[in-house]
Amino acid sequence: MTTVTDANVFNLAIEGTFDDGQKIVKETFGDLDYKKQYALGAVNSINWARVLAQVVYYFYAWGQVRKQAGCNKVYFSVPTGNFGDIFAGYIAKRMGLPIEKLVLATNANNILSRFVNAGDYSIGEVYPTFSPSMDIQNASNLERYLFYLLDGDSERLAAAMQQFAETGQLSFSEEQLAEVGNVFLSTSVDNDQTLATIRDFHAATGYVLDPHTATGIKAGQDLSGSDYPVICLATAHPAKFPAAVNQAIGEDPQRPACLEGLEEREQRCEVIEAKTERIKAYLAEKAL
Repeated sequence: MTTVTDANVFNLAIEGTFDDGQKIVKETFGDLDYKKQYALGAVNSINWARVLAQVVYYFYAWGQVRKQAGCNKVYFSVPTGNFGDIFAGYIAKRMGLPIEKLVLATNANNILSRFVNAGDYSIGEVYPTFSPSMDIQNASNLERYLFYLLDGDSERLAAAMQQFAETGQLSFSEEQLAEVGNVFLSTSVDNDQTLATIRDFHAATGYVLDPHTATGIKAGQDLSGSDYPVICLATAHPAKFPAAVNQAIGEDPQRPACLEGLEEREQRCEVIEAKTERIKAYLAEKAL
């Protein structure tokens, strides 16, 4: 991303974690006057259009597997840290797609697995892993799922999110946790298991997994049983993670042509303090 050097593109790196960056974006978008003044838009899963587009391929994937296997129900195994992609699967299930269970795969940053398995949604330390896009302790899109878990009661949802902002944790009733268990299965996959999955899957099939997808494969293998086919969503290209892949299979993944020479390209990036008002001031300055 830092090799996009057009005059109207500004690459920022904050001094903080993904959770810090996401908090800044949400707070900035929550300032409705500011958002309107600068016509802000988002292209990550904060934008509902991103989630909506992902719903489509759940239906497509189910249709392809049904044609090949003659099945009706399937499992979907989804690597996730921010609950966006798997929330699209939940929407597809609500729309009637015959998904038996959604298998939620996390890495060592397992707040979502703790939520599904024990009702423990509390912020912990962020651990660096081989699957960095999942190194998250505050899953932004879970709020959207909680709207349904709370029977569409927006006031209860607002109170719950305020509680989370103040205490860093949420609590759930036994009935709510039973409903979660009706939809989701979950496990966390550590670094060693991730590398082993990449190695074993490559040996068995010749296919090179990226570390994120490997967590989904491992979770799907461990939790889905054998009643229905398992569709695992591949969520990144292995060429983005050559060190992990090489450690697993002894060779670098093949690079797409578009990535060749990437390191030699001109780069531009500014490091900025991880504070909402600092980012807002920067945007206002560049928008002039």
